[in-house]
Amino acid sequence: MRILLVEDEQPLAKYVASGLRKHGFAVDLAFDGRSALDKCDLTPYDVVVLDRDLPVLHGDAVCRQLAERGTSRILMLTASGAVEDRVDGLTLGADDYLGKPFAFSELIARVGALARRSSPARPPVLRAADVTLDPARRTAERAGGPLYLTPKEFGVLEQLLAADGAVVSAEVLLDKVWDEHADPFTNAVRITIGTLRRKLGEPQLIETVTSAGYRISTCASG
Repeated sequence: MRILLVEDEQPLAKYVASGLRKHGFAVDLAFDGRSALDKCDLTPYDVVVLDRDLPVLHGDAVCRQLAERGTSRILMLTASGAVEDRVDGLTLGADDYLGKPFAFSELIARVGALARRSSPARPPVLRAADVTLDPARRTAERAGGPLYLTPKEFGVLEQLLAADGAVVSAEVLLDKVWDEHADPFTNAVRITIGTLRRKLGEPQLIETVTSAGYRISTCASG
């Protein structure tokens, strides 16, 4: 799941980004409103966590433009928790609103909830054959036994299960599970698929589609 965090207080932004990454999200950073829009021009983020009081271009203007595009869910952050401010943020097109200071667990829950509301909507728990993955609880099982996955392995499996049998290219996996610092020529996706297959065991769940990408095996799903 790819997130853009827009926050002009850089130490806070880096702290929050670090926490989000520990929960398995791929996070890019922008420190002003114009940079945020520039990054959104290049990447279809699942969720944009947007501070309201931004330099260069105010968060309200950013929110309005992103809402018009309709490509990302928007969680607006603000130092003011007044009802009027929450109403303003939602009127501008934000999908959710969180006042500062906030509990980190609430931020994680709200980001996850917004991502599940993305189009097309995905079920809260993903399943194929005897594999179950719960993004909110960050748990995965096969045949009732726990799977101990790294954040990247979890993210790749989540994307494949959410595709519901459709092919997902390596480029899409890199875009959704890694952040903007990932080398586009890296073998990270192939390596992660390999370790994920070993952890999933037999019968094989992930099928390679030559020159196209990966998908959940129809045999395994059926």
